Amino acid sequence: MPQTPTLTTREILARLIAFPTVSRDTNLPLVDWVQDYLAGHGIASQRVMSPCGTKAHLFAGIGPDAPGGVALSGHTDVVPVDGQNWSSDPFEMVERDGKLYGRGTCDMKGFDAMAIAAMVKAKDAPLKRPLQLALSYDEEVGCMAVVELVEALKASDLPRAESVIVGEPSMMKVVTGHKGGTGFWVHIEGFEVHSSLQPYGVSAIHEGARLIQWANDMNDAMAAAEPSVLAAPFDPPYSTLHVGTISGGTANNITAKTCDFMLGVRAVPGETGWADKMLAAGAELDARIKKIRPEAGVTMTPAFGVPPLTPEDDGPAEALARRLTGDNGLHVVSYGTEGGQFQVRGYSAVICGPGDIAQAHQPDEFLEVSQLAAGDAFMDKLIADLCQ
Repeated sequence: MPQTPTLTTREILARLIAFPTVSRDTNLPLVDWVQDYLAGHGIASQRVMSPCGTKAHLFAGIGPDAPGGVALSGHTDVVPVDGQNWSSDPFEMVERDGKLYGRGTCDMKGFDAMAIAAMVKAKDAPLKRPLQLALSYDEEVGCMAVVELVEALKASDLPRAESVIVGEPSMMKVVTGHKGGTGFWVHIEGFEVHSSLQPYGVSAIHEGARLIQWANDMNDAMAAAEPSVLAAPFDPPYSTLHVGTISGGTANNITAKTCDFMLGVRAVPGETGWADKMLAAGAELDARIKKIRPEAGVTMTPAFGVPPLTPEDDGPAEALARRLTGDNGLHVVSYGTEGGQFQVRGYSAVICGPGDIAQAHQPDEFLEVSQLAAGDAFMDKLIADLCQ
């Protein structure tokens, strides 16, 4: 049986882009391909199926059963292209002016391709410490599903990795911290009356506005406060509450029967208790509404929970990434990643990946060819490091 041809990182990336793994859809064709490609090079991998059976995480490991290993973490899902004006097919990678265009080139199949290529390249290297690959699903819809992957890794026969490199786009800079996130779906049940009799009904929209105003007031207070030591490097250097969409009501002359929105927070490391604060604000509003109409009220359902990535003191992941990149700058980001999920489960984690986050989720998303080359050089140094 002929050996599976070894593909370049760029060739692997083109294959990955061709799979339209939008979070709402399956990622199994991509997982099938990666699993087959790794198997063709003698690398066994394992799946962790989603509860619905239409998606899967994938993890693999090579090298000795020894401490000090490194796990390369990436997600396989991408955001939709609906309503975006692309210059070319978003699921066919094309090069123009030194840039590789396609949905996911930057966020974050570029890193996935680098990691897969590195696994194959390292397979026959004299590794003294193990190298692992961890590919997840549904990162773009809350970073929650990866918990199943992390727990499966911990329970597997693979040696526990010392460091996790999460390859979200950072221009190959070493990012040691990011904000966390907590969100709730808010449903407000009102009581309909003619708008001329408004005091005798409950407008779900008006009451929802009270909770949104609470978020505004909290934002103002946090912006005015002195940033903590952990918060100071961030932009902005404080936590922020946000409501992105809202729906409700049936007519202008009827108090709104329902109002629905998501209330979320991006919290700086070191701050805790945001879920309790939001629930308490909802409970206070619920009590106010029920005094008017007992059958009305507020329901808050958890939507997502992403732990922050907290800068570590003498963290091995940071030391490794700085050693490989030569980057000694202080970098933190306000977007969330799966790094926090690894960290709270006992792993040392850092963010370091190709591309600029400004390209993520945009029409004509691209990854510069030079960034792909920088990523390959990083992986070569990582393999050499693992052989020492």
